[in-house]
Amino acid sequence: MQTTTKIATIDSQLSELDQNIYFCKKCVTSNQRPRITFDEEGICGACRYAEEKEKMDWVSREKELRVLLDKHRSGDGSFDVIVPSSGGKDSAYVAHQLKHEYGMTPLTVTWTPFIYTDIGRENYDRFVQSGFDNLLFNPNGQLHRKLARVAFDVKGDHWEPFTFGQKALAFQIAVKFGIPLIFYGENGEVEYGGSMKNKNKPFESVKDWERLYFKGAGVRKLVEIGQDTGIIKPEEIRSGALSIYEAPPLEKIEALGAQMHWFSYYKKWVPQENFYYATEHTGFRPNPEGRSEGTYSKYASLDDKTDGFHWYLGFIKFGMGRATRDASMEIRAGHIDREEAVALVNRYDGEFPQKWFPDFLKYLDITEEHFWKICDGYRLPHIWDKDGDQWRLKRPVI
Repeated sequence: MQTTTKIATIDSQLSELDQNIYFCKKCVTSNQRPRITFDEEGICGACRYAEEKEKMDWVSREKELRVLLDKHRSGDGSFDVIVPSSGGKDSAYVAHQLKHEYGMTPLTVTWTPFIYTDIGRENYDRFVQSGFDNLLFNPNGQLHRKLARVAFDVKGDHWEPFTFGQKALAFQIAVKFGIPLIFYGENGEVEYGGSMKNKNKPFESVKDWERLYFKGAGVRKLVEIGQDTGIIKPEEIRSGALSIYEAPPLEKIEALGAQMHWFSYYKKWVPQENFYYATEHTGFRPNPEGRSEGTYSKYASLDDKTDGFHWYLGFIKFGMGRATRDASMEIRAGHIDREEAVALVNRYDGEFPQKWFPDFLKYLDITEEHFWKICDGYRLPHIWDKDGDQWRLKRPVI
């Protein structure tokens, strides 16, 4: 792949950011997180939702779950629910619960990481060996890499092609196998701070994807830009090549009655508890190095050598990285207080993911110079100051 000149971003989230930065008074998330809302007391929507969770009638919600599953359960051992799963703590928890607690027969599906880590592949293998049928899908490696390269340049996030597949694959498999029920883990928008549109719903529409997950542009826009810049050649886009990155046609989804549900709507979602559960039941293991770069935690987002750069670019673009998300989540779960969270964020947020940097550059076929050119191009002036050669946040959490 060739190195191109800087391209204007197509991340629609950036133009919507408030120029005045402030932080939630309960957690350590700022108003720079896309789609986040704050009330008149300065509390973010995710923290308010966490308070609501403590008062929810989870008994009634589980009854809703049982009614739903009774409607779809096959009874003869044939597949009756699709569960996207990497073998990580959250999806392993969902799949195991559906199979062993509720008597379902899940077909688990996995969209492969860009570059597997050893622990990621080991956890995937342990999950399958613990008793699950699984389809592991590998997209066209050449096209996938080039899509990631284009996404890095114009969205500031190489992760986008993975996100496309992660959302679309389950629906594609559901339509092909005739299995209308799909179960994901949590509604990240309400759990971690974002749109509250689907707060009181157990599911979302595929029509929500572009705004909530794809930064305002899907795979075809990336291909268009990739072809304009010469990164993607026209002959690489064979007929139907992009369909796996998109939901099936809406008429096929509606004809099947396919619908995804969040397990977190029916059962109280506590990621740390999911970790303990998956460790016991599916053989999940945390990061053997003790913690992941950019944070203090050891049990989330372990699968991919390029994962740290998704979080690092988030830090560049919004002034918040992986430690901010982890610490905010643990405040809401009651595991730490805000003072401890601030200390953790100031210590780990924005730590550069050095370990896999050569692998990342090689995968995208870019130079280190190009990497930093793109990174620095995404530093918004209301978030960053430059003091000599050093960048610093204008408003760190305190």
